Amino acid sequence: MFQIEEELKKLPHKPGVYVMRDKEDTIIYVGKAVSLKNRVRQYFRKTDKTARIEKMVSLIDHFEYIVVDNEAEALILECNLIKKNRPKFNVLLKDDKTYPYIKIDLKSDYPGVFITRRVMNDGSKYFGPYANPGAAKEMVDFIKQKYKIRQCRMLKERNRPCLNYHINRCLAPCMGYVTKQEYREQINEIMDLLEGKIDKIVKELEKQMQEESQKMEFEKAAMLRDRIQAITRVSEKQKVSNLSENDIDVIGIAKSELQVCIEIFFVRGSKMIGREHYFYTDLKDMENKEILSGFIKQYYLDNPNIPNKIMIREQIEDKEAIEEWLSTNLGKKVEIKSPKRGEKLRFVEMAEKNAKVTLENKEKDKSEVLLELKAVLKLDKLPRKIETYDISNLAGEYTVAGMCVLQDGVIKKNLSRRFKIKTVYGQDDPKCMEEVITRRLKHSIENPKGGFGSLPDVIFADGGITQIRATKKAIKKYNLEIPVFGMVKNDKHQTRALMDEERNELPISQNLMNLITNFQDTVHDTAITYHRKLRAKSITKSELDEISGIGEVKKKALLKQFGSVEKIKQASIEALMEVKGITKELAQKIKKEIS
Repeated sequence: MFQIEEELKKLPHKPGVYVMRDKEDTIIYVGKAVSLKNRVRQYFRKTDKTARIEKMVSLIDHFEYIVVDNEAEALILECNLIKKNRPKFNVLLKDDKTYPYIKIDLKSDYPGVFITRRVMNDGSKYFGPYANPGAAKEMVDFIKQKYKIRQCRMLKERNRPCLNYHINRCLAPCMGYVTKQEYREQINEIMDLLEGKIDKIVKELEKQMQEESQKMEFEKAAMLRDRIQAITRVSEKQKVSNLSENDIDVIGIAKSELQVCIEIFFVRGSKMIGREHYFYTDLKDMENKEILSGFIKQYYLDNPNIPNKIMIREQIEDKEAIEEWLSTNLGKKVEIKSPKRGEKLRFVEMAEKNAKVTLENKEKDKSEVLLELKAVLKLDKLPRKIETYDISNLAGEYTVAGMCVLQDGVIKKNLSRRFKIKTVYGQDDPKCMEEVITRRLKHSIENPKGGFGSLPDVIFADGGITQIRATKKAIKKYNLEIPVFGMVKNDKHQTRALMDEERNELPISQNLMNLITNFQDTVHDTAITYHRKLRAKSITKSELDEISGIGEVKKKALLKQFGSVEKIKQASIEALMEVKGITKELAQKIKKEIS
């Protein structure tokens, strides 16, 4: 048996990674340390833990650790383990959208320029991300108009050039009409353009324009002039700063009572080319520098677009180790800076201001919903956690229930739960509802830090007054005061209204109605999906399940071969042995037990 106090004594004073596991052997936290002994002991000794760390420590059943040679190695191992296992108490990189990048496939003899949302270590060059997909498309369209590069996704030899060659939009590398070197000169200029090296491009084009003018090639000179003007216009759209460094990521952070927002500005060649934002819940009691450290490590783990400099508000603990790691990956020096004055500080402040605005905009709809619910339901506090339940059965058989949670105005599918009805026989939905609510409340009362978490602020019963009364009956068993409301449907099985205990239908806005409809549909799907799963499992159950040595794979193979259990009964031992995995001994057992 794992004795935490005894294992703490065995920890070495060496750098490494520690892995915290719960009683189910699930990894709940991964961390790195310069000294494993000092760091791990802190979790079990410190008295001023945050609520989040307090909860994590309460769930630790055992831990393990891996010793490495130095802090940089520990950091890499920590990042990889977090990425693979996604522990619930680590800062995880989560985002509900992907941003477009501009990709140049440099491994090709004649590279193409495309938009993609997948960044891979495939030897290609990626530019972005572009927060506005339209901006990425506009840039690629501009490149394809002003440069004679291939338009096709797959380059292959042709018998004749395509239309793009004839309209002067492509040099037809598929026909061998352009050398690799000539084509690559265009690609190099495009990369300079995407990196913001506009002055270099313009200077070179102006030189070429002068040369063409001197040779009396005025048409070519005019084309170069038009390209200079077009590039200048594109660059002016991007310029937002005079920062001198080429590649900079500026990271800002904002917090609220509900969540944390991290905003990144991508500055390339003194121009902001895009931004991203990420949201996290349950991190409000963490220090900003701890959040930033975890975010930076996860964000740049597999990201090929590592900048020369990362700018943040305050210094992080493992700054040197992260700089060493990023520098090794990039192949040149990477710095993490915390500017104290000047334009660089203003840029960090701008990222923080945008993070705050982004967070406020995201929470605006949620807060309005919560405030409306509080007013409509006449509650004393905001209903931050609402639970709803639905019963599903077929003529009283395979009866199950689904539970869904609306947390801070958002439906949290990961908090959904499923129940098999244990004490009710036949079709009696109110009795089933009473059983489920009783069992659910018991979970939180007996183990408030368990999987069900805290008690709900409000319960929405899927149905009218009968379901409301059944839910209230279960609540009264524990002398609790939890408001209950019904989600009533019309004749077409569509959500019609919320109902109180007096059968009054409560007036709500269309926005709130849409959310409640979605909530009701989600719990219905949870319940009916579980019901169908149990029915399907029961239908596929056969006499073969009772035979020792016949598992799911062999059962499927037998049924596939013979079509039914009846035909298996009629088959000879030799015929049974033709099925993969069925030995003579097993065939004889089948004949004996089901014939």
